[in-house]
Amino acid sequence: METTLRGVGVSHGVAIGEVRHMGTAVLEPPAKQIPAEEAEREQGRARQAVEAVAADLTARGNLAGGEAQHVLEAQAMMAQDPELMADVERRIAVGSTAERGVYDAFASYRALLANAGEYLAGRVADLDDVRNRIVARLLGVPMPGVPDSDEPYVLIARDLAPADTALLDPALVLGFVTEEGGPTSHSAILARALGVPAVVALPGAGELAEGTVIAVDGSTGEIFVEPSAGKRAEMESAAAARKAALSASSGPGATSDGHKVPLLANVGGPGDVPAAVEAGAEGVGLFRTEFLFLDDSKRAPSEEKQVAAYRAVLEAFPEGRVVVRVLDAGADKPLDFLTPADEPNPALGVRGLRSLLDHPDVLRTQLTALSKAARGLPVHLEVMAPMVADRADAKAFADACREAGLHAKFGAMVEIPSAALRARSILREVEFLSLGTNDLAQYTFAADRQVGAVSRLQDPWQPALLDLVALSAEAAGAEGKSCGVCGEAASDPLLACVLTGLGVTSLSMGAASIPYVRATLAKYTLAQCERAASAARAADSAEEARVAAQAVLSGE
Repeated sequence: METTLRGVGVSHGVAIGEVRHMGTAVLEPPAKQIPAEEAEREQGRARQAVEAVAADLTARGNLAGGEAQHVLEAQAMMAQDPELMADVERRIAVGSTAERGVYDAFASYRALLANAGEYLAGRVADLDDVRNRIVARLLGVPMPGVPDSDEPYVLIARDLAPADTALLDPALVLGFVTEEGGPTSHSAILARALGVPAVVALPGAGELAEGTVIAVDGSTGEIFVEPSAGKRAEMESAAAARKAALSASSGPGATSDGHKVPLLANVGGPGDVPAAVEAGAEGVGLFRTEFLFLDDSKRAPSEEKQVAAYRAVLEAFPEGRVVVRVLDAGADKPLDFLTPADEPNPALGVRGLRSLLDHPDVLRTQLTALSKAARGLPVHLEVMAPMVADRADAKAFADACREAGLHAKFGAMVEIPSAALRARSILREVEFLSLGTNDLAQYTFAADRQVGAVSRLQDPWQPALLDLVALSAEAAGAEGKSCGVCGEAASDPLLACVLTGLGVTSLSMGAASIPYVRATLAKYTLAQCERAASAARAADSAEEARVAAQAVLSGE
């Protein structure tokens, strides 16, 4: 009998197939004591396992490329954390086996971060995966991972670690469903990059029996268990129609009455550029520069290395717009040379622009490198600062850009509610705004963007979040300046129409989402988008906002 479940849709598309469950996680190793004379040997085993796992994660990243590479390299750094390794060795010195020392050290680290309110605690899947891989290697058992299958299937897991998500084979994994995670988790972001339909935060997903046929709608978050022939035909027909619309859609982003909405790509480095170009991106709306700095947490990359990486991206979009976000360090991206190690809550501490203003040499080098990279290129370079709180922040950034001799537009990200509320004041100092809806939702609702339990508050359809977007767009319009969205909200085709109706002037997203957004925007006039935006803001919940906007656009 057909039943319907609902989670959070995070990657567009429809998948219909049999359920296969993720490989069983590593069991807790026994707590047995070892003689003191074996401690040195066990410490060596632990170090070898850690290095092997870090090397494996790095290799997987190199194979996957793009966004996945940056995520997996950060995970490899997590495995090699010196303080964590020192704790492992201390535990072995007092009698633990290598595997038990690793297990207990990770458990302690996990609890410490959670109790301290550490933003990194949101990366639970990442942290647990590193532990499981090290313990599995020490125990000599298979690594946890995706099941072996000759036939395509829908993958079910409690959560998916980046190492597994990054190398999913879309020819075999039709889609995936997880019990945990959120719309902006690493797995969700990587699923969109792969173009694999995905639903997260579905309670009880693990109870779906192996071999059960389910239909997954990655747009709505709906799961149909044992779907009827009629439901399958309906979903397959909708998927075929969507595919045809995508194929027919090309060119710049615009509404049906010709209102232009440039569709840009979010990239993490040169490796993401080919997919963006293939998708028809009109430029880059968010160039995350952290990938360069995560290679070595002890020191900043040289100016020469930065120039080469930036130029590779700028050259890919001649005459296009490329918006570069300067280094956003801190919180879940700590750097030893830049961010404090003892903050009780790094998400609310010295991160983003705050870190750079405390280390003006790092900011100056990056701005100088960007200036040199753009020299002689017909690209429209724009540079923006993360975590801008007020006009003073915006002025400090603009002054630093001018002092570095940077010939570009200077902008500010709106990720803190204060920036949206005082957007017009900030625009006295900078030339554009870019809304990072992931962090803006997190700070508006006091809801960690990586915690599935509060995923309803991370939903970009929340009317309060739409109000802040509207405030920012209205302020930019009044000043004759632009206001884009570069958060994950822009990748939702229906929400893209609402954002356009709110006055947003450009949308930036993962490359895989661009065709969906382009095709959907082209179906509606600007006036329809404006009416849908008004209806969404008048609602009292994210779900009501979504339904209200859909009703307007459907002519109901």
